[in-house]
Amino acid sequence: MFRGCWYITFQSNAGEMLGNNKFNFLFSSYSGFQSGADLEFSSGDLGQLRVQDVGEGSVKIRLYEGRVAQGPFKGTPVIFKVYPGQRAAGIEADMMAANELNAHAFLQSSSEGICKNLLLLLGGFETKTGEQWLAFRDNGKYSAADFAKATSEKISRARSLQEKPWNPFEQAQAFKRRTYFVIRLFQGAMNGLAYMHNHERLHQSLGPASVILNTIVERDAVYLVPKLRDLAFSVDISFSSLEEGPSTFSEDLWRRALSAGAFTPMERRSFGIADDIYEAGLLFAYLAFVPFCEAGIMDGLSLQRLLESTFKLDVMATREYCLADDRLLEAVKFLDLGDGAGWELLQAMLNPDFRKRPIAEAVANHRFLTANVL
Repeated sequence: MFRGCWYITFQSNAGEMLGNNKFNFLFSSYSGFQSGADLEFSSGDLGQLRVQDVGEGSVKIRLYEGRVAQGPFKGTPVIFKVYPGQRAAGIEADMMAANELNAHAFLQSSSEGICKNLLLLLGGFETKTGEQWLAFRDNGKYSAADFAKATSEKISRARSLQEKPWNPFEQAQAFKRRTYFVIRLFQGAMNGLAYMHNHERLHQSLGPASVILNTIVERDAVYLVPKLRDLAFSVDISFSSLEEGPSTFSEDLWRRALSAGAFTPMERRSFGIADDIYEAGLLFAYLAFVPFCEAGIMDGLSLQRLLESTFKLDVMATREYCLADDRLLEAVKFLDLGDGAGWELLQAMLNPDFRKRPIAEAVANHRFLTANVL
């Protein structure tokens, strides 16, 4: 770990979690599957750290991992999300950081308590150079995209000529484990989205990288707790906000709502919720295909084009196409469970008419996610 004595005063709006306390953090670069580094760190060394760069819109964001080394939360693992200052990225980065902080702070201040399927914000601060740092509890270094990638690569290795063919029994067990893991993953993500919608917030950037996991080991599915992150583009859909007019992050959404025939505040709110459901439908399709196929056979963009452009959101026509490709049969088998309950759910979420899409709560309670489809 990077060791040093960098004291930071958090002015946290996230309930009473941190307050105005000083904390001493131990830092490390954040590197996804790998973590830790044997370097000494002090506040002056910050620019020399190797970090993971991730993109949100046109803004490059850095991630650091660490833990609280002093104070009432001593030992708490932390992920720092660092937005560049205005000189490096313009005002957009500041607006994204502020929007993400405000969205988390609002959602965590609910009288219902904190949702277990949302990443927990611990606080935030600004450096002298204008960088915006948000501190989140480190609940896992993996995303749904990491799980899908690792799983598809595992399938490729198992089916390679260099390895013996799978035992049929073990293959069936592996399919059951993967099915259970994917169902728990997606249901957890939808529970998080339902909580957001019930508290008047849209996600607006939901995807495989936006769902953080505490494990990607399929045998540990019973311990899996998916959490939504990346709320930089979150939109407030309370009626008071809708009456004020579009903000920077909602302007495109409400323009599309108008084109779809949503004119009143109530209709626009319904469109926004349905728009999140559509993105969640694409996430469901991704989880149904990529982890059940060999590496390189299917990716999120190709799958979206197949559904939207080739088959015009006709899910059953997509199924017939996939049946003809042996490489996609495991994905078809997954969605066929429960007499085609997976295809039924996918079609509902991707319904071309936004008014006919289910709400997040209905998705989380759909028979494909709650019944014993195995």
